[in-house]
Parts: sequence; structure tokens; C-alpha cells
Amino acid sequence: MKLDDPNETKKYSSLGKILCWFTQTKNANKLFIGLGTLCLLLFLADFTYHKHGHFPIEEFAGFYGVYGFVMFTALILVAKALRLFIKRPEDYYGNKAIDTEEFPTDQLEQGSK
Repeated sequence: MKLDDPNETKKYSSLGKILCWFTQTKNANKLFIGLGTLCLLLFLADFTYHKHGHFPIEEFAGFYGVYGFVMFTALILVAKALRLFIKRPEDYYGNKAIDTEEFPTDQLEQGSK
């Protein structure tokens, strides 16, 4: 199914048609630029008023944006490092895993016909 084709989206509701816009690959750059612009505008808006923070560092303009970015990046890096310690081998559950079942190949779907 090609969601880029307007004829394919006719069977969807109005909300479905709107959500199909997000699945189109040509709109990925638009979304990225839009979100980047929004983040930049919110960062610049932080320079327009005086803050009264609990700690002196909170009074710096853009502190919360930079702090959020650094902490989110640190969270991702810590999660990647933690994965090295808690990762299980692929065959950890052995033959009791549900994906070890053997299916008859003649009963499997062979893609779109």
C-alpha cells in the first residue's frame, strides 16, 4: 500500500488522512525543520524575561533547554551502557520461547499477491 497516493487514502477517515501525512517520506524534513524551529524559538524566548531561580545557575538564559538536552543525551548513553550488562543471549529461553515454533511453510503468507 502506498500512502503517498491520494487514491489509497480515500478509504480512511479525516483523522486517518491527516496521520497518513506523517508517514510520507517527503514530509520527514518538514517535520524535522519545524521541530527545530520550534525549539530555537522557545530557546530564544527564554532571553526575554528575568527569572528568579532557586539556585543561581537557574537564572542563566537557556539553562533549562541546555540542561534538558544534556540530561536526555546522558540518559541515552547510560541506557546503552546498561544494555551491555543486562542483555540476554538470543537463545536465552531456549525451546520454550514462542518464536522457536516451526510453522509449515505452505501456511505462511507469502506477501501481497
